[in-house]
Amino acid sequence: MPKTGNRFQTFADFYPFYLAEHNNLTCRRLHFVGSTIALVCLFKLLTTGQPIWLLYGLLVGYAFAWVGHFFFEKNRPATFKYPLYSFMGDWVMYKDILTRKIPF
Repeated sequence: MPKTGNRFQTFADFYPFYLAEHNNLTCRRLHFVGSTIALVCLFKLLTTGQPIWLLYGLLVGYAFAWVGHFFFEKNRPATFKYPLYSFMGDWVMYKDILTRKIPF
């Protein structure tokens, strides 16, 4: 995985690392549930125009993911070190779970 200093050069370099940080099935399931609820909150934001739904979506999405990491995966979420790539990884993994490329 090519890195510059402590950073990955591309998302393509980062994603295998991201997946390795999500080996635990319960952790991946919690990510998926949290992301699904975040999408519902996004829908509520778009349909109601109430910005509080953005906050709810972020809180719920990250809460589920972090519970998965701290209690099941037993690692520190990549969000703390790689926030943008981690956010992107959440949605690529979500798609990969939906398309059954990654076990759920």
